[in-house]
Amino acid sequence: MCQHYMPSCISWFKPVEWGYFRYGTIQMTYEVLARKWRPKTFAEMVGQAHVLRALTNALDQNRVHHALLFTGTRGVGKTTLARILAKSLNCEQGVSSTPCGQCAACTEVDEGRFIDLIEVDAASRTKVEDTRDLLENVQYAPSRGRYKVYLIDEVHMLSEKSFNALLKTLEEPPPHVKFLLATTDPQKLPVTILSRCLQFNLKRIPEHWIAEHLQNILDKEEITYEKPALQALARAGDGSMRDALSLLDQAIAHCDGKLVADQVSDMLGTIDQQYVQDLARALASGDGGQVMQVVAQLSEKAPDYASVLDALNSLFHRIAMAQWVPDALGDEDLDSGTVRELAGSLLPEDVQLFYQIGLVGRRDLPLAPEPRGGFEMVLLRMLAFQPDQALPVSETVTPTAAAKTSAATPASAAKPAAGQSASLAEQKGAATSPVNPSEPGATPEVNEPGHAEVDTASAPIEMSEWDQIISKLPIKGPSRELAMQCVLTEKSADKIVLTIDANHAQLNRKSVVDRLQQALRTSLGADLHLVINVGDTGGETPTDKRIRQKDQAHQASVKAIEQDPLVQDLQKVFDAEVDASRITPRDE
Repeated sequence: MCQHYMPSCISWFKPVEWGYFRYGTIQMTYEVLARKWRPKTFAEMVGQAHVLRALTNALDQNRVHHALLFTGTRGVGKTTLARILAKSLNCEQGVSSTPCGQCAACTEVDEGRFIDLIEVDAASRTKVEDTRDLLENVQYAPSRGRYKVYLIDEVHMLSEKSFNALLKTLEEPPPHVKFLLATTDPQKLPVTILSRCLQFNLKRIPEHWIAEHLQNILDKEEITYEKPALQALARAGDGSMRDALSLLDQAIAHCDGKLVADQVSDMLGTIDQQYVQDLARALASGDGGQVMQVVAQLSEKAPDYASVLDALNSLFHRIAMAQWVPDALGDEDLDSGTVRELAGSLLPEDVQLFYQIGLVGRRDLPLAPEPRGGFEMVLLRMLAFQPDQALPVSETVTPTAAAKTSAATPASAAKPAAGQSASLAEQKGAATSPVNPSEPGATPEVNEPGHAEVDTASAPIEMSEWDQIISKLPIKGPSRELAMQCVLTEKSADKIVLTIDANHAQLNRKSVVDRLQQALRTSLGADLHLVINVGDTGGETPTDKRIRQKDQAHQASVKAIEQDPLVQDLQKVFDAEVDASRITPRDE
């Protein structure tokens, strides 16, 4: 029976007849990228320079501790470092930080079949009996290599009795034994174990390093890609190189052999950064309609609005960094140009406000009746709290109107604060004073159609004229803030010259000035050229005027209340005082 059976068994394993070894195991087996491109030397490791420096020096000086503990999140290189260390200790060329990679020991370690490298998964061997069986052979010399290396992965999963069984051997192992422990949760290890090990904490790998490594792999694999797709994969890896490589494998299959940004975003369930940047641009310009249009485009992707808010807050953080610490924004970021562009079109205080509103909105988003509505309310809140310091048209006071008012109601003119009447008198006096054309700030003769109420030919430039112009401008946000901090220095048919104080020079940015110039052209109906100089304004800006008027109105209200007979009686009876900080002038 054996004579008939054995030949059939042997013929089944013949490579010529069946091609089992030639085609089945070598040519048809796919090796995932995380295993194919696993580092084989310290030089190939990405990141962890602080750990590599210590291990390299220890190996070169032959001062390797008998028990090393590698800690860190998943996929940062704990097991890989342990295997490279085992190879360095057992290389036939000698102990060094640069194993040859060619000898039998190095090859067997790389292939996972080195007999003196004992790898143990503590998650599946937690019992004390397993630990005792493992330690029974510790006293025997290594079979092939120089050292017998015990690599215990997820060591925190061992039971309390297993740790106790390991303690004595871990403290005083034989000279030919090295223990390499790896864990993602060092807090669960007993202090007695920690005190017997040399601990190395591996850090999360930065996003741009992961993207760089993925790019190098794809170049070697000759696979085409789009850089935004790599950025999305690196971000999804969340500091783990192994997770990023696994996602890269999935993305290659999903995109049919090439990486396309849109398809990768669909696979990851993330939102294209272009939508987030468009939202930031719409918020910068204060355009509520554009904001809602981007949200409508987003809703077609059925996004997780909490993730969109996180991405928006992350963008605001990078914009703030670009504004205050420009060097912190590295050029290795793929969208650093866009971030710098947005940093130039947003006020720093607006960025901080948007970020804070986004954080609070992210916290409250689960309380919203439905996610999209909650997300839209956060964006509308950002628009609602943008600084808008323009005076309404009804509040703008011209000298002519002021004169008519004081002539019609002389009794009521005494009620406002004395400073306001003085200011109006100054304006009237300035209106009748002669103009020296050679003096700076003198206005050339201009006859603009449609603006006959301002006699620029016979009167100098007055602040009320600039107030009137601003009140008609269809702008808000940074452009309106720029206008409110300027004084009108010169005005002609085709040119307007403004002056801004050096303390507010950060507002004088090209994108903001361009929007203000376009608004002036639209409002005044002329092809105007806007020039903004930085220097001494020599006068009161609209913002200063508004603050002064608010101050005067507050002082007048306080004075009126303090002089009220009923209030004075209450003060005498109750020995009370008027809290001026809580008095708000009533809008007339």
